Amino acid sequence: MNNEEKDLKNVEVANETEKNTRFGRKNKQKAVGEKTQEEKTVKKVNHIGLYENRELSWLKFNERVLEEAEDTSVPLCERMTFLSIFQSNLDEFFMVRVGSLEDQKLLSQKLRENKTNMTAGEQIEAILKRVAELNERKDAIYASIMKEVGEKGVHLTDFKALAKSESKYLEEYFMKEIVPLLSVMIVGRKQPFPFLKGQEIYALAVLGTRNGKKKIGIIPCSSSVFPRLIRIPTKDDTYMLVEELILHFLPKVYKGYKVLEKSVIRVTRNADIDFNAVYDEDLDYRDKMAQIVKLRKKLAPVRLELSRDINEDMIKQVCEYAEMEEPHVFLNQAPLDLSFLFQIEDILRKDANLVYQRRVPQPSPMLKSNEHIIPQILDHDVLLSYPYESIKPFLQMLQEAARDPEVISIRMTLYRLARNSKVVEALTEAAENGKQVDVLVELKARFDEANNIEWSRTLEDAGCHVVYGIDGLKVHSKLCLITRKVGDEIQYITQVGTGNYNEKTSRLYTDLSLITADKRIGEEAAKVFQAILLGSVVEDMEHLLVAPKCLQNKVLAMIENEIQIAKEGKPAYIGIKINSLTDKKIIDKLIDASRAGVKIDMVIRGINCLRSGIPGDTGNIHIVSIVGRFLEHSRIYIFGTHDRDKVYIASADFMTRNMVKRVEVATPIYDTAIKDRVRTMFGIMLHDTVKGRELCRDGNYYRREKPQEESEVISSQAYFSNEAYLAASKNV
Repeated sequence: MNNEEKDLKNVEVANETEKNTRFGRKNKQKAVGEKTQEEKTVKKVNHIGLYENRELSWLKFNERVLEEAEDTSVPLCERMTFLSIFQSNLDEFFMVRVGSLEDQKLLSQKLRENKTNMTAGEQIEAILKRVAELNERKDAIYASIMKEVGEKGVHLTDFKALAKSESKYLEEYFMKEIVPLLSVMIVGRKQPFPFLKGQEIYALAVLGTRNGKKKIGIIPCSSSVFPRLIRIPTKDDTYMLVEELILHFLPKVYKGYKVLEKSVIRVTRNADIDFNAVYDEDLDYRDKMAQIVKLRKKLAPVRLELSRDINEDMIKQVCEYAEMEEPHVFLNQAPLDLSFLFQIEDILRKDANLVYQRRVPQPSPMLKSNEHIIPQILDHDVLLSYPYESIKPFLQMLQEAARDPEVISIRMTLYRLARNSKVVEALTEAAENGKQVDVLVELKARFDEANNIEWSRTLEDAGCHVVYGIDGLKVHSKLCLITRKVGDEIQYITQVGTGNYNEKTSRLYTDLSLITADKRIGEEAAKVFQAILLGSVVEDMEHLLVAPKCLQNKVLAMIENEIQIAKEGKPAYIGIKINSLTDKKIIDKLIDASRAGVKIDMVIRGINCLRSGIPGDTGNIHIVSIVGRFLEHSRIYIFGTHDRDKVYIASADFMTRNMVKRVEVATPIYDTAIKDRVRTMFGIMLHDTVKGRELCRDGNYYRREKPQEESEVISSQAYFSNEAYLAASKNV
C-alpha cells in the first residue's frame, strides 16, 4: 500500500508575566468583557456568556497562524511564510478593524456591539493588550526561526558580529550606493513632520543640536532602488537589513548633529472608508473609486511600531505629530517588515526538506480531459475542488463558450481576479465574437479596487456590458451563467462557487465549484442576473439561497425545522463549514437548536463569536478550526440527517454583512454522488487530527491529542491532495 492509499485508508478507518511598559502594557486586571462563570450563569437568559467578541476571536485565529510558524513539524521555509502571513494579517486587522473601531469611538462613546456588549473603546483596549502578548510570542518565534536559518547556512548579521574590514566595506558601500538615494528630513519650525506612508519603514533619529535642543530626523528606508538585504561579500550567504545599515551610519548623514537615540519605525494607517458616505452620484463611479483608493493612503495612523526604545518625551512628540494615542505604540524585537523572509526562503528552497512537498492541482475525475467540457456538463453535474483539482476545466468551458455558435450570452460576477486573468481573456474573446457578455465587476473589493478598475476598462473596451454593483451592497457572489439556444430550446450552464475566479488563489485556497446544466438552477441564476443588471436584488427563490433577501431567513427556517424535529424526539443535525460566524440572529438560533437537542458540527476557519460545549446551552455544538498549508475558504451548509439532508455550497459566511449587506448565492446540491462527496469532505475536515483545533468551553482552541493508532491520524488537506493524485493516476 503506497502513502496516498494509506492516507485514504486512515480516513476510512477513522470516518502572565507582569510587565509594565507603555508598549502594549500588560496587567493583572480581568480583560474587558471577560466574564466569570458566575456572571455567565446570571446572564444566561440573554446568551451574553455564550458569545465571543468578534475582534478578539479574529486575534485567536491569527494566533493559530502563528502556531504554524512555531510548529517544528512544518518545514522551515513554510514556517517563515506563516510568520510573514501573521504579520500581514495583523497589518490588515489594524487597517480595517481597529480603524473602524477608532471611527466608531469618535462617533459615540456609548455605542456597544450586540454580543459581548463592549464599547469601541473597550474593544480597542482589549485588542491592544492582546496584540502586545502576541507580539512577544512572534518575536520569540522569529528568533527561533532565524537561529535555524543560520544553522542552514544563511545568516542575518549586525555590526557586532562583523570584523573591522567588513564594517569598513559596509561604510564605503553606504556612502557610495545608499546615501545618494536617501531623502533626509529634519523636523523643525520650517520643516513640518513628514507624511509617513503606511507599512513602510523609516529610520528615526533624536538629534542633539549645539545649543542643547533636540530635533527629529527621519529617513525613508523603503525603496525599490536599493535592496532590502545587503550581502556581505566576505561571508557566504550573510546579509544585513538595509534599515540597520542606515540606522548605524546616521551620524554620517546628520553631520553637525549628535545622534542621541535612534530607532526604525513603521506606521499602520486606517484603511476603512465608508464608500457610500464619500460617493457623489454626479461623478463617474469608476473615477470616484480611483480617488477613494488614493484617499485610503492618507487616513489617520492606528499603530506605530518601534525597533528600539526611545525616551518617553520623544514618543509623546511623535504621537502628537501623528495624531495618535500612546497605547497604540508597540516595541518589537523582530524586524518591523518581515517580507524579506521570502528572499531568504528563495535561497533555502534548494533543500527540498525545507519546503512542502510539491503538489499541483490535478485533473477532475468527473471530466474527460481529451473532450470538450460543455457537452460533458450537459450530460452530468461536475464539482471541482480547489486547490486539489485544477481550475482549468472551468477556464476551458469559458473559452468554449466564447467560440460556441450556440452560446448567446455569458454573465458573471467578478470580485477578485488574478493579475493575468484567463477569465477576462475568455470574456473579451466572447464579446469580440458577438456574444452578449454582462459582467458585474465589484469595485469595492477591499484592496483589489485598483486591479478591478483596470479590468473593468479592459472588459468595456472589448465590448462587454460592465456594471459596478448595487447601491448600498457589495456583490460577493461567485456566479456564472452561460445561455445557449439550440433550435427552439434554451439551455443554461450555471457555475456557482465558494471562491473567486482567480487562477492564482485557486492553487492556494480550498474552494468548491459546482457546474450544472440543471434548468431549475439556471432559470433562477438568470433572475439573479436580471435583478443585478437593474440595480436590484431578487426577493425569493425556490432553489438558490440569495442574500440579502432570502438567504438569512431560509437558513433560520432550516435551523428551526431541525429544532422541531428534535422536539419530536427524532435525530436532528446541522453541519456548517464557513470562514466566519458573527451574525447574531443565526448564532441565537443555533443556541436554541443546541438546547433543543440538535447535534451541530461546525468547521470555522477564522472569526467565531459563539462559545461551544457549555452544558445546557451549547453542549450539542462542536466547533473545529483548520489552519494548514492551504487557506480554508469553502462554505458548506448541511441541514438534516443523512436520509433527508439538504446540502449547499455557498459564497456566504454567517456574518451580518454577508446576510444583509451583500449579494451572495448558495446553491443546493441535487446530484446524489456529488452530494455524498460534499458530505464526506465535511466529515473528513471535522475529524482532522493534524491541523484541526477544537474550540473548548473556555473559549480557547486546542490541538487534538495525537491518536495512538496511526489509522486515526487524519490531515484533511493531505487527504484531499492524495485523493486527487490517486484519482488522476487511475484516469491516465
